[in-house]
Amino acid sequence: MDNIMAQVQYLGDLRTQSTHLKSGQTITTDAPTDNQGKGEAFSPTDLVCSALSSCMMTIMGQVANREGIDLKGLKTDVVKVMSANPRKIAEIKIEFTHPNLVATDVQKQKLKNAALTCPVALSLSENLTQTVIFSF
Repeated sequence: MDNIMAQVQYLGDLRTQSTHLKSGQTITTDAPTDNQGKGEAFSPTDLVCSALSSCMMTIMGQVANREGIDLKGLKTDVVKVMSANPRKIAEIKIEFTHPNLVATDVQKQKLKNAALTCPVALSLSENLTQTVIFSF
């Protein structure tokens, strides 16, 4: 297989370790406590939700760079809502906050549009509800 970006190893006890080959950075996952796990690290579904937030912020950062907007201090609160049968992510709720965002209304709309069309957002199932609130 060409262009391998990561290797993932099962460590036992419902724990995995992913290694990003280019940087050597690692991420450990645990099954959540409500699904037979220890809950001592992000679960795989937690990472999906965090990845959505991170991707949105990254694409917003690209727009901010072009527009001369300082996004430092931008934060999100992320909530994962699971469904039981089948067990899957039913909804991801993300609220963006920035205490001192200096941007015009047009620039804010560009940031919002960028977030909502990031690659992760567009890759997730249309059956997964993405509730995004911009509090800036």
